[in-house]
Amino acid sequence: MTTWVRACDAANIENEDVICFNYQAKTYALFRSQEDPYFFCTDGYCTHEDVHLAEGLVMGNISECPGHNGQFDYRTG
Repeated sequence: MTTWVRACDAANIENEDVICFNYQAKTYALFRSQEDPYFFCTDGYCTHEDVHLAEGLVMGNISECPGHNGQFDYRTG
């Protein structure tokens, strides 16, 4: 059974951007792709640094960690 959680209004996040989303004591990064209206959600913190991904850059489908500039495709991890 899939449970959906309302994270934000679509207007709260621009295309090709990321915001922070907290739910049940966990922090997530919520991405909106450049191919509207696709949304993706990952763990909020970089696996290499204790830095929130929402503070980094999004270029196309690539997220860049603000702590060490590591990049990953948020659609696939």
